[in-house]
Amino acid sequence: MKFNKVDLSFQSCTSEYKTADVVIFSVPMDTTTSFRPGTRFAGNAIRVDSLGVEWYSPYRDMDLKAYRTCDIGDLDIPVGNVEAALQVIYRATAKMLKDNKKPMMIGGEHLVTYPVIKAMIEKYPDLHIIHFDAHTDLRDEFLGRKLSHATVIRRCHELVGDGKIYQFGIRSGDSSEFKWAACGHTILRKFDFIGLDKVVDKLKDKPVYISIDLDVLDPSVFPGTGTPEAGGMTYKELLLAFDEFAKLTNLVGADIVELSPILDASGASTAVAAKTLREMVLLLHK
Repeated sequence: MKFNKVDLSFQSCTSEYKTADVVIFSVPMDTTTSFRPGTRFAGNAIRVDSLGVEWYSPYRDMDLKAYRTCDIGDLDIPVGNVEAALQVIYRATAKMLKDNKKPMMIGGEHLVTYPVIKAMIEKYPDLHIIHFDAHTDLRDEFLGRKLSHATVIRRCHELVGDGKIYQFGIRSGDSSEFKWAACGHTILRKFDFIGLDKVVDKLKDKPVYISIDLDVLDPSVFPGTGTPEAGGMTYKELLLAFDEFAKLTNLVGADIVELSPILDASGASTAVAAKTLREMVLLLHK
């Protein structure tokens, strides 16, 4: 498997793969989406919109131009074949980790996180996950599927084990999912980010992967997603959470998922996602 930077890259992230420290890639997959599809278009929509986002982040006091980042574009996945697509994502992530890169993935539906975690756990056996989402994603199966955007965190739990997944912002799910989490399988915080500072202190030196389903944001902030859920976070609250992430000393990878740009004709959701990506890339470099 060979990677090259793409002509249309995110902002100034035009380093060659060989010299890059962080690698951006996107996964055009929404095969198991159960409500409103369109997340397969997120990666390139963000790249186009990034032309209007400054390279410098006043929140981090960091400039993307000062860091080596490669954007390899969309992975070439077999449309409609879930298992084969997940294998492509797994192999790509494993290759990046073998080459000592930090992966920064753009979804795609949230299921695409699972094969990334599968590769990450092989390199980092003590991996911990911080998960922002409106939804629990803890079903054992959904609509007859074990592999679904609604089961992704349950599948990730099978890889990392009890007490290593910290969920924040959760405000939707089946009652059985909340009961399952409460048994100690995950640490689940409903409705907000309260307690994130304590989790970061606890995990400060451990390998941490951050998965952000952008529907954690309120639909008034981020309407362009397949399963919007009222009662979510403001963008300022998300940025304050990123201030906590900056205290982690072993952040090994991240993703942002579930932008469906075609569902927000205003373009506001894509702008939010592009700015979020800038902040996540800088955190990975930090």
